[in-house]
Amino acid sequence: MTTQPLRVVIAGAGVAGIEALLTLRALAGDRVDVTLADAQPDFVYRPMKVAEPFVRGAARRYPIADVARDAGARLVADAVAAVDPDDRIARTAGGRALRYDALLLATGAGSVPAFEHALTWDDRSGPDHLGGLLRDIEQGYVRRLAFVVPPGPGWPLPAYALALMTARMAWDAQTGPQITLVTPEVAPLAIFGAHATAAVKADLEAAGVGFHGASYVEIEKGHAATVVVHPGMRRIDVDRVVALPHLLGRAPAGVPADKDGFVHVDAQCKVTGLEHVWAAGDGIAFPVKFGGLAAEQADAAAEAIARLAGADVVPRPFKPVLRGRLLTGDGERYMHHVAGGGGGGEVADHTLWWPPSKVAGRRLAPYLTARDESSALGHGPGMAGLAVQTELARELAAASA
Repeated sequence: MTTQPLRVVIAGAGVAGIEALLTLRALAGDRVDVTLADAQPDFVYRPMKVAEPFVRGAARRYPIADVARDAGARLVADAVAAVDPDDRIARTAGGRALRYDALLLATGAGSVPAFEHALTWDDRSGPDHLGGLLRDIEQGYVRRLAFVVPPGPGWPLPAYALALMTARMAWDAQTGPQITLVTPEVAPLAIFGAHATAAVKADLEAAGVGFHGASYVEIEKGHAATVVVHPGMRRIDVDRVVALPHLLGRAPAGVPADKDGFVHVDAQCKVTGLEHVWAAGDGIAFPVKFGGLAAEQADAAAEAIARLAGADVVPRPFKPVLRGRLLTGDGERYMHHVAGGGGGGEVADHTLWWPPSKVAGRRLAPYLTARDESSALGHGPGMAGLAVQTELARELAAASA
């Protein structure tokens, strides 16, 4: 008797969506018939956006059509806007009906400015977004500058990178503005453990960046901005404020979500209250948002779906492992911490995982590395057969050596 492949729809081709696609193909093979739905033409490696204004790197672009072809998926160039869980139909914004046996929501999060009187930066910003500010710093027009992390779900690491790289650029230009970082975190990058906190605190002090932790702010506008730090009502007069955004979920219609649009899931990333629907990435109700965690969530969901398709796999629950690559003024720091695992975490100035990308997806990272190497050698795409089988076997190898 011939068994029909499981119809899987993946809504979204960001980090979570592509990691899930590669994992499903690696684990379930022909047991799944996968449709990838996304309206964007390219997957943009957005974690490197923070480096572009300082000419420290670039966010590479990968055509989603190539990724879908490499992994043997059907591509629908439209976004999933609604879900009918009773009939198992995902409907796109253009009205197309996609029938599924399993649906994985990887729709990500949107962003809105957290403050009215601030320059908002997120990883969708282009290199010119900070261009005017950096030019004003170089010319000595900005003497006091604040970087602000707002409360709520998010990923604070870009604020530290921006503050440290701005301080170095200003030092090189001999303009030297006073830079302050304000964040709800109790200590610098506390989510990475005590060792990373100590290292980043030293980096901030060496760069002359002031730190206000366990704080949130109000921003008043006069001739210059006034940052009011709570608790304590301390007022800091600055010329400019750069803030990370407030995030909002993008749950399609028909999918239960909280007031901010985020979807609740269980340990296997299955959507609470729905059958045959999973979710991963920035769109789920998890307080920390970044690519590495999105890939881990995608792996948990994909393993469960592969099992449903009949693959010989024991699904593992999502257990957050934080891997962060912080660009500083002088180099970079690699940070690794098992959330809830105790200990002080790991921090080093050399890679703690392989490949040494900012997003340490088990299959996404080696896949993109293989594509980059193939492109550099002048070969065409089609590297999925090699790359998706590669696991992070060298995890922490450099540290243990």
